[in-house]
Amino acid sequence: MAPSHKHITVALAGNPNSGKTTIFNNLTGANQHVGNFPGVTVEKKEGHLIHGGYRIKLIDLPGTYSLSAGSLDEIIARNYIIDNKPDIVVDIVDASNIERNLYLSTQISELGIPMIIALNMSDTAQKRGINIDHKYLSTLLNIPVIPTIGNKRKGMAEILEKIIDTAENGQADTPAKVKYGKEFQDEICKLCDLIKKDNSSTNSYRPKWLALKLIENDREIMKYLIKHKYSDDLFRQAAAGRKHLQAIYGDEPASVITDKRYGFISGACSEATSMTAERRQDISDSIDNLLIHPNLGLPIFAILMWLVFQLTFSLGEKPMALIEWVIGGVSYLAATYIPEGLVNSLIVDGIIGGVGGVIVFLPNIMLLFLAIAILEDTGYMARAAFIMDRIMHKIGLHGKSFIPMLIGFGCTVPAFMGSRIIDDKTDRLVTMHVTNFMSCGARLPVYILVCGAFWPHNAGTVVFSIYAIGVVIAIIMVKVLRGTRFKGMSSPLVMELPPYRMPTFRSLFLHMWERSWLYLRKAGTIILSVSIVMWFLMTFPENSNYSRDFSLIINNARSDFDSGQIGLLQRNRIIEESENLMVSENLENSIAGRLGKLIEPVIEPLGFDWRLGIAMISGFAAKEVVVSTMGTVYGVGEVDESSQSLRNNLAGDPKYSKLIAYSFLVFILLYVPCMAAMAVFLRESGSWKETVFQFSYTFGLAWVISFAIYQGGKFLGLG
Repeated sequence: MAPSHKHITVALAGNPNSGKTTIFNNLTGANQHVGNFPGVTVEKKEGHLIHGGYRIKLIDLPGTYSLSAGSLDEIIARNYIIDNKPDIVVDIVDASNIERNLYLSTQISELGIPMIIALNMSDTAQKRGINIDHKYLSTLLNIPVIPTIGNKRKGMAEILEKIIDTAENGQADTPAKVKYGKEFQDEICKLCDLIKKDNSSTNSYRPKWLALKLIENDREIMKYLIKHKYSDDLFRQAAAGRKHLQAIYGDEPASVITDKRYGFISGACSEATSMTAERRQDISDSIDNLLIHPNLGLPIFAILMWLVFQLTFSLGEKPMALIEWVIGGVSYLAATYIPEGLVNSLIVDGIIGGVGGVIVFLPNIMLLFLAIAILEDTGYMARAAFIMDRIMHKIGLHGKSFIPMLIGFGCTVPAFMGSRIIDDKTDRLVTMHVTNFMSCGARLPVYILVCGAFWPHNAGTVVFSIYAIGVVIAIIMVKVLRGTRFKGMSSPLVMELPPYRMPTFRSLFLHMWERSWLYLRKAGTIILSVSIVMWFLMTFPENSNYSRDFSLIINNARSDFDSGQIGLLQRNRIIEESENLMVSENLENSIAGRLGKLIEPVIEPLGFDWRLGIAMISGFAAKEVVVSTMGTVYGVGEVDESSQSLRNNLAGDPKYSKLIAYSFLVFILLYVPCMAAMAVFLRESGSWKETVFQFSYTFGLAWVISFAIYQGGKFLGLG
């Protein structure tokens, strides 16, 4: 009988690269949203659809090879199935790699939740000469097996029909169980007797499953059972059982359990699968002969990464310009129709300027994730990590760390977001903590401005040296972090190389859009708040005396022009200079200016004065703002990195020298990322502690290195 509420909750499980996300997208379409699993930063996809009079909720669990406690994804997938008790679990199995994928199926079946196997990419298996009798396999496993081809949307209706049938009638048969042997069964029974003595603390878990986990020495389950009334007896019995089994089998019980499961899988597959008489050469292997070649693999990878870089930051140039034009138009309309004053300044400079600074990066974000989606869905990203792992492992990073670090040369915001491709949390955090030292494109205007002022004839060489320093500092800091807060080397790269596939447009679009929307929704709200704070700091307190004095000068210039005493060009020059000086004077008297004066004793050993201090403070909003802030401080109006008047003012200021300029460039390179990047860092790390550490250690490192450069240069007579 159909449930009266007509609701079904279905969890989608499966190995990475099994086509699980494609099937999820096929079934839910646009009726999906992305959040996080409770208490962690791992994404939780949830979708809804109506079929056969039922409202079906689909939960896309993290891709995982097993339900052991080896990774956060495995724990999340396991805990969701046990704690939330979905009505059905649909396990997506890659038919071309069936034995490896069915390992997860055996573990899910032990949880006691009704289960369906979707034998996906069955066409790929046939092309590789693998014939699978899915009906016989279903009979052997006592689990419904449905052949599907996700990228062609085949088998979707059959999955939905089987979901409804299972929900209405229950699972027809109990799934076939792995036989672990009498010795294991005896130890499981002993543990079950103890577990059942306190059912109040284990109501969500099956006693036999808990006993098996204890024999596997599953640390997460042991933490859970610490509240069991007889936990001490339970742990002693489990330890004794493991010792007894190891003595019998001569190996760790967990390894024996793994062997038993694979033996069960191998037996089922040997009966239900067969190879064609002339098995075709695997096209993936043929491509890999070139793409992961010992000599050619790295150059090909470098070219592909260069293309990704070009796609993200070159093709995004015109859309960015269009967005900037739209934001400029909105800003102009607001400035025109809102009366002059604080409200006008808040809306134009604070809100529109702050939000616009986020939206303008959207083309880069979308293009970046489109490129990553293509590389992932085709199967090449696994090869890229494989190629780079040997090099990156020597400095203490994971092979996948190379991707976000490379992206960091364009923008730190998508670089932090790109770090999610790294599975291990420690590797991901170390990568994020050093990615800031890759000179992002936002720093380049500052480099061009300062180098153009102090090294007009060899600016390119100086800029290159700054980029090189960033790379060297990143390598050094990986070593330091690995030896202190994140002790140990990176986890070894254990990843199968999935077969190459043609990605679907639908999958690529959804993959790109959902992450772009998260960028706007999460980072945008934080940036809006910080932008208003920055506006407040650079606006208050207002100095009415300065405003009256400069207003008088401007009015006199207009009167002199009307009376014919001065020409139009002279009038405009006086007005522009007066307005710029008024802004500069108000800035010096503002909270930001006073902060600059306040921190001057701290930055003076680096060769900096309060004006450079204000520029550094504003650089937290966005590194490009350093240029416009310096223009404001020096009273030269709207400027960019090629502004000759600002270059002349910098180079002609007797307080500055080439040594101070280089010290300043290194500080801009190393100190805290912009607020957009820090907002994304907080989201991706999920930790205020790590965010505060990132802010503090990058600022401290920038101070130490700049101090060494300036004071060392002075000691050597270079200043």
